[in-house]
Amino acid sequence: MIYLELFLTSLKIGLFSFGGGYAMLPLIRTEVVSKGWMTAPEFIDMVAISQMTPGPIAINACTFVGYKMGG
Repeated sequence: MIYLELFLTSLKIGLFSFGGGYAMLPLIRTEVVSKGWMTAPEFIDMVAISQMTPGPIAINACTFVGYKMGG
């Protein structure tokens, strides 16, 4: 069931955010922290890791959240 919730949350973020990966980060933070998937300090660490890895930051952030929640 967590996979469906992750998919729907990622779909919502992708549909309603414009302006690239950095513009998506506030919406990702709102969704992830409000659902209790991460704390605010964990989110900050996730953003730092997402910036260090190659590729778009929003994709890396969502991948990190999915790995943490889905395994």
